[in-house]
Amino acid sequence: MSRRRRNSFSDDEEDSPGYGRKRRRTSEILDIEERLESLITRVGEKSTSSLESNLEGLASVLEADLPNYKPKILRILCECVTKLPEKLTVYTTLVGLLNAKNYNCGGEFVELLVRNLKEALKTGDFDGARIMVRFLSDLVNCHVIVAGSLLALFDNFVEVTLEDSIPQVRSDWYTYAVLSALPWVGRELFEKKEAELNKLLATIESYVTKRQKIHLPALKVWQEDTPHPQEEYLDSLWAQITNLRNNKWLEKQVLRPYLAFDSVLSEALQHTLPQIIPPGHHEDVQYPLPSVVFRLFDYTDVPEGPVLPGAHAIERYLIEEQLHRIIHTNHLERKDCAAALLSFPTKNKFPLNYMIVEVMFGQLFQIPRPPYLEIFYGSTLIELCKLQPGSMPQVLAQAVEMLFARLDSMNTASMERFCTWFAYHLSNFQFRWSWEDWTIATQLDPELPKPKFVREVLHRCLRLSYHQRLVDTCPESFSSLLPIKPAAFYKYDREGAGELPGTMVAHKLMQAIKSKCSPEEAAEILKELPNPLAEEEHEPSHHPLKIDVFVSTLLHLAQKSFSHSFAAIAKFHFLLKSLAESEDGQICILKTMFEVWETHPQMMVVLVDKMLKTQIVECSAVANWLFSNEMQPQFTRFYVWEIMHSTIKKMSRHVEKLQAEVDDARDRLEVAQRRGEDMEYRDADMPTEEMIERMEERLETAQTEQKGLFLIIFQRFIIILTNHLARCEGEGIDYNTPWYKWVSERLQQIFLQHHELVFKYISTLETLLFTSDIDIHILITFQQFCALRS
Repeated sequence: MSRRRRNSFSDDEEDSPGYGRKRRRTSEILDIEERLESLITRVGEKSTSSLESNLEGLASVLEADLPNYKPKILRILCECVTKLPEKLTVYTTLVGLLNAKNYNCGGEFVELLVRNLKEALKTGDFDGARIMVRFLSDLVNCHVIVAGSLLALFDNFVEVTLEDSIPQVRSDWYTYAVLSALPWVGRELFEKKEAELNKLLATIESYVTKRQKIHLPALKVWQEDTPHPQEEYLDSLWAQITNLRNNKWLEKQVLRPYLAFDSVLSEALQHTLPQIIPPGHHEDVQYPLPSVVFRLFDYTDVPEGPVLPGAHAIERYLIEEQLHRIIHTNHLERKDCAAALLSFPTKNKFPLNYMIVEVMFGQLFQIPRPPYLEIFYGSTLIELCKLQPGSMPQVLAQAVEMLFARLDSMNTASMERFCTWFAYHLSNFQFRWSWEDWTIATQLDPELPKPKFVREVLHRCLRLSYHQRLVDTCPESFSSLLPIKPAAFYKYDREGAGELPGTMVAHKLMQAIKSKCSPEEAAEILKELPNPLAEEEHEPSHHPLKIDVFVSTLLHLAQKSFSHSFAAIAKFHFLLKSLAESEDGQICILKTMFEVWETHPQMMVVLVDKMLKTQIVECSAVANWLFSNEMQPQFTRFYVWEIMHSTIKKMSRHVEKLQAEVDDARDRLEVAQRRGEDMEYRDADMPTEEMIERMEERLETAQTEQKGLFLIIFQRFIIILTNHLARCEGEGIDYNTPWYKWVSERLQQIFLQHHELVFKYISTLETLLFTSDIDIHILITFQQFCALRS
């Protein structure tokens, strides 16, 4: 019934005798449904009663409510499977108890979960699908599902490895889904179906040993395997499963509440899983990318207390998996996340703080990018330090010292995140640190990783504090690594400025702007300046002297804050746009901005972002400026790449916005056409075919610009790296310099961090740029990137 219809009868309904009862009944139903949801989602949390008695009581309550609320109960349980995976065995036990009490209810739950699994596989929700496979596996332990039918599911998944002409990431995921479920159900399958299990494992072993791992170097946090090997995720899990198999599938980590109900559950009737065939491969499906398992600690790093499980112990995987699940569930609430991590069920059996820190850093440094916002890791680690002030800060400090010691082989993208996190962490602890322990950084080539790291940390600290605070905090020996005090440089006010061609006009312009002149009046003053390009070019593409005088003066006068600079750009936006009609003009504006604010990287980051937003400069101009000769001395500074990545994201968001507008307009028009709405009476806001065509043209232009941006970036990378390699070969010196490390790893970072976009243009890049005749060192980076999805 429509809202209008309902409202038109509202008075009558309220006066009718049954109206109050209807409202009370609806309210009561909602109350009961909310109570059921609360009971189900909170089971397994802290309670005065034992988990077993809580589960038994809840199963009885749910059984009583099944006649009236079965669809609601089943839906909530299915949601808990993927939304609360850290309590997986609690919910499998609950389902087992319900199945023992009501066989039909158990069957309907299994059917619903299988439907959800099929849908997840079809739509590409691979994380949810993996959790559902694990849940179905654990239901075998609860006597809900027949072991043989689960093995049939595993066989169907592993058969994907035998398919032809599919990307390796597809067969990887289906193999990983099976392996990651085996710690829960391996013992049960070993006891009931040993021969079938061995056959399955033989197929997996054959696949794992012959996989290609060209992508592996690109995903490592450290390029060296000392002191810990950097293992590919599938290799690592296979080694852990092999150890578990050798131990007769016995592990000491999974909480198994269903063991207390074995006598009840073993009497229940079991269900056979329907056949689940993996959907065929389509080019549009994006499988999870491979990863490398992060290792920071081993048992020798833990001073006392419980022993840290070895890298190939299944307990290491199970604890890490549980910590990942807790983080996933609570990543939007740092306090809840920290509390949940420290409340780990079996925390007394292993060094919890060490494993939390390792998992948190593993996610933060993950390549191509962390799963959650970087600020989440910083804020959660601070909460962990607050909750455990007697132990967590010491573990964290130990981790920082170990990371600093291994900086020489650390990937640039991970090191950059380490730098950003560390500066943020210091800012929350009065910037106190044992800097003297890092004095080695002051004695090395400034381009080497350790001095580079300290310098960039201090630059980041400056964004979160003020210059004198850093001077007072750091030892005097670190003065060479401290940032210069930020200040605007205005050459038209310096000694000898009288000899510069634009000084007189600059001073005149300054007075006019101070007197609140209009943009038109400022433009008139600038007309006095001659164009130095007029003699060289028939029609100069831009007026460098006008740009230099105007931008220098404007930024100098607005130097007080970001807000003052934004206000100045807004007021003179039209004039800035007119000076930057060509790309050369835009690059000239950026060069002038750099000259004014060279000592203030944060100001440059913010101003470039503002000029992109207001369309004063285009993304391609920013990329060309960053690769220009003038920026070569800055090329390994972190802020340069902050600007580069921000520019790529800006372009990406622009394309996504236009794509969304086209899709929305097309959908609205199709709906209207299906309804057969007459053009004459159609909503005035309804798009027409002509409007959509114009929108599609804008989208196509933006996509061409995006493609052009990547071509510019990769072409410039190839040129500067090729020149470096050729020069080193000609001079007979080692090409692998600190500069080469930074630049080659930045190329790798562009590929990986923006992989979804770059993969769209992979054939163009292969045809135009990354051809067989370029240097093999550059080509390897491209090949490693391609292997991610091959």
